[in-house]
Amino acid sequence: MSGKTGRALLIGLVAGAVLFSAAPAGADRFENPKAQLPPRAKPQRRSAGESLPPLPLPATPLRRSERKRQPAPPALVGMITFSGSRFVIHNGRRVAEEVFPTTQIDIERLTSFANHRLGIRYRFVATSLKNFSWDPVELPLLYITGWTPMPRLSDQMLQKLRRYIYDGGTLVVHAQCGRKEFVDSARREIARLFPDRPLAPIDTDSPLFRSYFHITHMRVRKDDRPFRSMPPYLEAVYIGCRPAVIFSPIDLNCGWDVVRHPIKGGILYHQDDALALGVNVVTCALANLKYARAFATEKIYHQQEDKTRDQLVIGQIRHNGDWDPTPHGLPNLMKYLASHTTLNVQFKRVTVDLADDKAFEHPVLYMTGLRDFKFTPAEVAHLRAYLASGGVLVADAAAGRRAFDAAFRREIKRVLPEAELKPIPLNSPLFEAPFKIRTVDYTEAVKAMQPDLNAPSLLGINIDDALAVIYSPFSLGNGWEQIPYTYNLGYSDEDALRLGVNTLVYAVTH
Repeated sequence: MSGKTGRALLIGLVAGAVLFSAAPAGADRFENPKAQLPPRAKPQRRSAGESLPPLPLPATPLRRSERKRQPAPPALVGMITFSGSRFVIHNGRRVAEEVFPTTQIDIERLTSFANHRLGIRYRFVATSLKNFSWDPVELPLLYITGWTPMPRLSDQMLQKLRRYIYDGGTLVVHAQCGRKEFVDSARREIARLFPDRPLAPIDTDSPLFRSYFHITHMRVRKDDRPFRSMPPYLEAVYIGCRPAVIFSPIDLNCGWDVVRHPIKGGILYHQDDALALGVNVVTCALANLKYARAFATEKIYHQQEDKTRDQLVIGQIRHNGDWDPTPHGLPNLMKYLASHTTLNVQFKRVTVDLADDKAFEHPVLYMTGLRDFKFTPAEVAHLRAYLASGGVLVADAAAGRRAFDAAFRREIKRVLPEAELKPIPLNSPLFEAPFKIRTVDYTEAVKAMQPDLNAPSLLGINIDDALAVIYSPFSLGNGWEQIPYTYNLGYSDEDALRLGVNTLVYAVTH
């Protein structure tokens, strides 16, 4: 589904609200039948035992139940509730209703199912944004679901929620019955939460669709119509390479039998498929905990404000995809470069707009990403001129994502239509200095897929007998970051740094 056709189909189905617009504005009040089911009773934690009643002897021993205090399992998910009520007119009567009604039917079932399948012991707890500690160590996931418009969060609340996510927390949001009222308001609040980070469809090579269950298609039901099969669909805001905000505009229905009880005005995943996807979400969140917490601090470039004088500064290209998924990578690489070569390096972060002539100030440009992107005609023309004038483009697919790989190959063909990306041979000067590289070590994720792979996999395009484009479909930047990321399809940290140094030395000396 990384291709243009698959993406257009999903966006047309979901974002276009052709299939998934369950109720038009102004429709009759929607009653969510999932909310009518009471939550399961909490376990009593009792054990039967023999004991004597406080009666004078002789007495016959009686059985009575005694409380057995077992420790509660640790909390994994905090289900956000918004307190408060309002009066509305319903059927000619003035009645009180919740400001934001919600239901725990799905998270309750998912938690139980995930515990069983993954062999873990966690629970969910109800909490509110006012009472929450904002510590992702205490609650790694926050969960919001509803079918009415989501309340508008205060700026102070958004700031706290943003900090929680940067500190390693994950926010999961899903629309009960796929209701448009909730979908639109959730998109609004997520955009306010991260105005500079796009909420966009997740490509189907994401770990969210293969971390435990390998999911290629899911069954969806609108109203009481027959089920339709489609590729799994979620949207996300990424911080680094992890989906920090996960949004499902389709009901991630884990607790309702939509086969026997379709919901008029609703659009829901089949329960079995939703449970599988939910387990994948839990698996990814648990696997990413250590990685996620590394983004609580930001790398500081101590020469950021200094003027550049005969020093090497790498310009990083901003594009309309996830252009900065490995923000710790370049500063680590530049530090490694300075300690292993005589190059005069300036520790300075510069982002480059390809439509701007300032790109020509840098001998080397770097770009990376996770998802699809597309150059504008002006960016295509400027990059072509930059490469023709002697500049070098270094690029890699963050975490080895196929979506970016496909997009980069497509876009570089627009820039250099007569050229072709070809494997860089091992006898290239790039692999000679300062490190002589013949074999490399890959991450465990790569070894699981290609156990015999041990040669560097760099591709290039030559202009005037020198490499003008150097591209790695396996991640370099994740290795430069030196932050363990379970789902990284890339080089080991050490070999990523060695390849990065050789690549930059080649770029500035040839």
